[in-house]
Amino acid sequence: MDREIMISANGITKTFGTGEGKVTAVDDVSIEIYKGEFVAVTGESGSGKSTLLNLLGGLDKPCKGSITVGGREITKLKDSKLAQYRRRYSGFVFQFYNLISVLNVEENLSLPLDLDGRNTDKARLDELLEILKLSDKRYCYASQLSGGQQQRVAIGRAVIAQPPCIFADEPTGNLDSANSREIVSLFKRLIEKYGTTIVLVTHDANVAAEADRVIRMSDGRIIDEKVIRL
Repeated sequence: MDREIMISANGITKTFGTGEGKVTAVDDVSIEIYKGEFVAVTGESGSGKSTLLNLLGGLDKPCKGSITVGGREITKLKDSKLAQYRRRYSGFVFQFYNLISVLNVEENLSLPLDLDGRNTDKARLDELLEILKLSDKRYCYASQLSGGQQQRVAIGRAVIAQPPCIFADEPTGNLDSANSREIVSLFKRLIEKYGTTIVLVTHDANVAAEADRVIRMSDGRIIDEKVIRL
């Protein structure tokens, strides 16, 4: 049975600067990522992995090439439509949790829906808090949470609107090994429960080894792919 392609990039290139200062961050990259797949992108600093993640997630636009997500080409969207696409179809998790300090856990989780003018489904919120193991922390503020708990809130905020894709840039970079394993386990549970597609950038070989497929980049190009599990 053929697998459904969720993300397809065709010949995408992204450059920064001009003249002698011009840098090619992503260089003619083509890739397909399947629905419900957990893909880790690795490589040395400056290899282009974070730029690739930003392009696939619609945070930036390529200079050349096309990107299609869920059958919709996002590279042709105007900025307002692209922003709407990001709110509804992509969730983002970063190394720094970026929680709003004056909001509690429940309010931070609901923020993407509030910004999109949508109501929060209480049953879904309760379910998500349970999955995140944060039910007893729902009224706590960021300053009252550990690093691992804050990152779980950030992940919950990324998935509250049920986007088909999650893009995570070094989400375990500030965490110890125990919390890193917990975050990876959480990502896998989201895939199992909701069929979420996850693209994760990491320097951590242990985190990458938990993915379905590992893509290694260097000088803006994909130089190696390893399927770990189907």
